Amino acid sequence: MKFNENLENLKVYEAGKPIELVVREFGVEPKDVVKLASNENPNGTSPKVVEAVRDFATKMYLYPDDSYFELKGALASKFNVDEKNIILGAGSDQVLEFATKAKLKEGDKVLMNKVTFAMYEIYAKVCGAEIVRTDGLLHNAQQFKTTYDKLKPAIVFICVPNNPLGECMTRAEVYDILSHLDKDTLAIVDCAYMEYAAYKNKDVLIEPRELISKFPNAVYLGTFSKAYGLGGMRVGYGIGEESVIKAFYKVRPPFNVANLSALAALAALKDEEFVRNSVEQNFEEMKRYEEFAIENGIETIDSYTNFITYFFKDKSSKEVADALLKKGIIVRDLTSYALNGIRITIGSSTQNDRFFEEFKKVQC
Repeated sequence: MKFNENLENLKVYEAGKPIELVVREFGVEPKDVVKLASNENPNGTSPKVVEAVRDFATKMYLYPDDSYFELKGALASKFNVDEKNIILGAGSDQVLEFATKAKLKEGDKVLMNKVTFAMYEIYAKVCGAEIVRTDGLLHNAQQFKTTYDKLKPAIVFICVPNNPLGECMTRAEVYDILSHLDKDTLAIVDCAYMEYAAYKNKDVLIEPRELISKFPNAVYLGTFSKAYGLGGMRVGYGIGEESVIKAFYKVRPPFNVANLSALAALAALKDEEFVRNSVEQNFEEMKRYEEFAIENGIETIDSYTNFITYFFKDKSSKEVADALLKKGIIVRDLTSYALNGIRITIGSSTQNDRFFEEFKKVQC
């Protein structure tokens, strides 16, 4: 059977290993497994969300309101934009899929950072696009502009903060890149971790309303999977100029966000205190990882997210990750990104205690 030839050299996205796999393969008790691989909120989700979903559970047989009137209205109010500027996705990565399908044709070029979110490449290649990357490990505005001038890509992906490394350009640097682009170039500004980044440094805060007002060719991506603790519900959103969002809607399937997921996201928006407490706790616990790295001579990157990267010189990151896995500690090996390091989600205090305990054994 023949398939889309663009799939031939396409690597499958590697998701973080689930707790169930570790239980099955290594015989670790579920209660002893610490998952620090998928950047989930260690506090779970807001109790208000749990209550709202429980109350609505008997109606899960119904299709959602495909207009998503309430959730879009709440997002519009939060960001001071119009509902016509918003599109919802089953995770923000589905909005990435909308963007590539709506914009790209065979042979177009797509520009992204050397190391960044893997789904940019996957969705673009499915459309037959050529992937172009900057030379540096971290996002650099000048490199983006220079590469753009040479190749004139159809889409530019900017991840602020960047996954899987954690670094973050300032708002001024992002705007510097966007100011350099032709009006027909689609710029995707992926802000999945913006709640964390803005807490750490207001100079990196990107407001969707200002972004799309200054740059009508830009789309802001946000998600409920990280700070809001709804990774399992899969709800993300894109905010852009009306004509751009209309184009995205042409490739959106109906009922693409489940009714319980939309309800959970709506309830999550009403509990900003939960988000604020989660973000504050994240950076308090991150200090432990930063101090541990300094004490043990481990190279890191200053992180604006809910994870931190550890790089190794004398050890294989795959061996480290596998050894931790056998102890029930799940981290993300970065070998697939051609990096000798691991990405560690900042867990709860207890989870982090377990990580340091087992990591020290692996390091010895």
